[in-house]
Amino acid sequence: MAFIRSVLHLLFMVVTLIPWATAVLIARLFVRGDQLYGACRRWLKLSVDSGTLLLGIHNRVSGTEHLPQPGDDTPTLLLVKHQSTWETFSMAAVMPRPLAFVFKRELLYIPFFGWVMGAMDMIYIDRSKGVQAFRKLVTAGKRQLRMGKWIIMFPEGTRTRRGEAGDYKSGGARLAVACGAQIIPIAVTSAKCWPKGAFVKKPGIVDISIGPPIAAAGRSADDLNKEVAHWIESEMRRLDPEAYVGQPPLPPYVRLSKAELRAARQAEREAQAGEDAPAAAQESA
Repeated sequence: MAFIRSVLHLLFMVVTLIPWATAVLIARLFVRGDQLYGACRRWLKLSVDSGTLLLGIHNRVSGTEHLPQPGDDTPTLLLVKHQSTWETFSMAAVMPRPLAFVFKRELLYIPFFGWVMGAMDMIYIDRSKGVQAFRKLVTAGKRQLRMGKWIIMFPEGTRTRRGEAGDYKSGGARLAVACGAQIIPIAVTSAKCWPKGAFVKKPGIVDISIGPPIAAAGRSADDLNKEVAHWIESEMRRLDPEAYVGQPPLPPYVRLSKAELRAARQAEREAQAGEDAPAAAQESA
């Protein structure tokens, strides 16, 4: 039965994706970006609703009080646990503000879905370009934040299996520091219903837990990234304890002292200078 329901959901998404994507690609010639985002958000919400109806997957959201409320324009970056495609759809459906997704350039080549992502005012990066990619990320991120959007990133970079933690990249924390944005960490237990690499999905509840905001001002990006990773992975253990049976407990997160923070920030500046030197030499050549 689960197999049949998974097939039906996939067919529903494919059948609705092609005309929706075609309409969006045509509409972008005539409508504003916020209207285009609204149209895309409706399709993503439709995909989530169809997942609830056909697959039996239900979202249970907690911590919405931690999100900036209407009238609060604090620059905000969402860093989200990544276990499946489900949260990619759900975040746009759940969040009350327009989102600017940060994604790798390769996704642009996915027929229809990737084409629409390219047509949207999102942020795509070429990971092979290193320093230049991060500079583009900061420039685009500042512009999106000025427009009142929230930036969303998956710091692990790729989907992880249930009970596993990926390598939390520091790009999101570095972006928050560069933009003076607050970070809101989000834990998601989607792998309980939609495991990585699995075609057959299982009915159940996906918990989406929104954590308290973490200010980036005056922080080291590395220390900030460690705090975000610790909150998400600790919350994952609370939400889905069965997935972590037999694993050692997480070591406590200890915030850096002022002296350690100064040393960490100096090390980051020196590392950045080392990265910028080859890039500057290449640009001047």
